[in-house]
Amino acid sequence: MKAQVGHRIKSARMLAGLSLRELSNGLNGIVSHNAISKYEKGEMMPDSKVLIALSKALDVKTDYFLRPQTVEISNIEFRKRRSLTVKKTNSIKENIKDNIERYIELETFLNFENSFVNPIKDIIIKNTEDLEKAVETLLHYWDLGINALPNVIEILEDNDIKVVEINADEKFDGLSGWANKEIPIIVINKNFSVERKRFTALHELGHLLLNIDSEAFTHKEIEKFCNIFAGAMLLPKETVFKELGERRSSVSLNELIYIKESYGISIQAIMARAKGLGIISNDQYIRFRIWINSNENHKKEIGYGEYKGVEHSSRFKQLLYRATAEEIISMSKAASLSNIKLAQFRDEFMAI
Repeated sequence: MKAQVGHRIKSARMLAGLSLRELSNGLNGIVSHNAISKYEKGEMMPDSKVLIALSKALDVKTDYFLRPQTVEISNIEFRKRRSLTVKKTNSIKENIKDNIERYIELETFLNFENSFVNPIKDIIIKNTEDLEKAVETLLHYWDLGINALPNVIEILEDNDIKVVEINADEKFDGLSGWANKEIPIIVINKNFSVERKRFTALHELGHLLLNIDSEAFTHKEIEKFCNIFAGAMLLPKETVFKELGERRSSVSLNELIYIKESYGISIQAIMARAKGLGIISNDQYIRFRIWINSNENHKKEIGYGEYKGVEHSSRFKQLLYRATAEEIISMSKAASLSNIKLAQFRDEFMAI
């Protein structure tokens, strides 16, 4: 029990982004940073008074410290800017682990079993032609066709991939990995634009599904493969040729805005896709990149169209309401799994 509680105290502290001394100061001297260190190492057990103080200082419920660790996340592909600090990185990782633990615990109550299948695991990726084949196979297997994908996150969740959105620093792009070595997870920054969420989610899907020899390619090359995969999922080859033709000497901004608004893909990703398929030349693409980088509004595509679709993860909430309505779990447990107060959950839950 001491080890379990200690692990939870450390997780909550990292989630809050606090050092041992900062946490001790936040407790107004109830315990020293040395004592907290001993708690985390399982050398000492905090009494109920200290646990209550820790829960307030770390903004978690007291039962958080008593909850056993049930999830191990492995094979993580963590995309972030170099300027994201170690403290913030650790906070994001703990946030992700906490969300996934609650997600899997909820599914356990509902007796759900993991049934994920990777339809493209046998396609070995050596070049862009293999990527196009993988995308065509996946679109066919998931019965998605070649038209605009309505809701990428919903598609992933329908195919047994756990998608979690977190409030994170803008320097955090996304993450993919495996929970308990068999459950695929994708984490994205909920503060991104809809187009960026869609692309990031599919980029992370590439990390999960693509069979790429990590020893044959550099990290940068693998990232490029995943970018191409994401672009191809949003704009399959046949669709790009239908919208732009097979060869263009120039492309108007009006066309790009139309495609962006129709397919939920950024102008920059559209042009990268057009270059990759040989629709535009390398020189044309370079000129486009110079234009993009010449202005911050160009980079953020402000004023250049907006996809009107919705992209957010809703499956967890749907399962939570179902489990509560069927009285599989209590309202108190539902609030705990939602990580909100009981009164707040009661306000949002409406039984018929």
